Amino acid sequence: MTTQTDSLQAEESRAARPGPGHYLRTFGVVWVTLIVFLGLSLQTANFLGADNLRNILDQQSTVLIVAAFATLVVIAGGFDVSLSAIFVLSPLVALRVENATGSMTLTVVAGVLTGLVCGIVNGVVVTVFRINSFIATLATSFIFFGAAYLVSSSSILRPENMAIRDLAATRVFGLTTATWLAAVAVVIAAVLLERCRFGRYVFAAGGNPEAARLAGVPVARVQAMTFALAGLAAGLAGTLNAAKTLTAQAADDFTLVFGVIAAIVVGGTSIAGGAGAVWRSVVGVFFIALLVNGFNLNGVDPIYQRIIQGAVILAAVGVDSWSRSRRT
Repeated sequence: MTTQTDSLQAEESRAARPGPGHYLRTFGVVWVTLIVFLGLSLQTANFLGADNLRNILDQQSTVLIVAAFATLVVIAGGFDVSLSAIFVLSPLVALRVENATGSMTLTVVAGVLTGLVCGIVNGVVVTVFRINSFIATLATSFIFFGAAYLVSSSSILRPENMAIRDLAATRVFGLTTATWLAAVAVVIAAVLLERCRFGRYVFAAGGNPEAARLAGVPVARVQAMTFALAGLAAGLAGTLNAAKTLTAQAADDFTLVFGVIAAIVVGGTSIAGGAGAVWRSVVGVFFIALLVNGFNLNGVDPIYQRIIQGAVILAAVGVDSWSRSRRT
């Protein structure tokens, strides 16, 4: 009897132990990114140069800041396409404040608060008025873009004090402050999601909202908070970008949000909500960044770059849909 019990326990232990397939599925995007990195290292001149790698980190800093917190929105079952508009509007408000006061502190606060207010507006529209998040944030993006034109008077804004560039471009241990701030943002978002009750609520709200409500989770409040945090992150990223380039201009440009969504999806966070991780979005950002960097270093036509990036995103979404259908 004891032998049979021990045998059953051993079989259960083997069944519970994750096999190679589990690690392949869970960390597939990591392996693919490593393969791309190794391939470029071996085949592309100057790719492994310190300057090139530092430039990749610096160029992706704003995308990382936004993607880290936008991941929370997606996991909670939402979708925010207004992040580009917030990214454009916030630095314009910040530079207006800088031109009027000359204060670096007030400049940053103005940019971040603008993003936070826009995020709160999105959260209220989605949760209070119960409008589909894609439609709601698409509408607010046009409002925010319009506000950007009004704030800037349709002109290019520049700081009075050029030392503002130090906010984003000062090097610490060889990396820019923008890169370090991106690292801090990623850590904060990951801790919120993985180590706090708020994170558990985020997964519950996106996985099964009705069951979460019955369990006492304040679903609407949690979803609204994710939109607010994403808006704040976009405000910070936009302000850092303006500090780096010493300019800001109103434009109907969705480039940032497309890059953020692509990174989140390619990283493996489910667009259906309820599953994902901040680290996945970080890997997704660098996977796409390495592809683009490799394309540019090898002189690949930008037209073909777009086609390949689109195919990669389609493949990632297809894998997500296939894996969810397998689980059900």
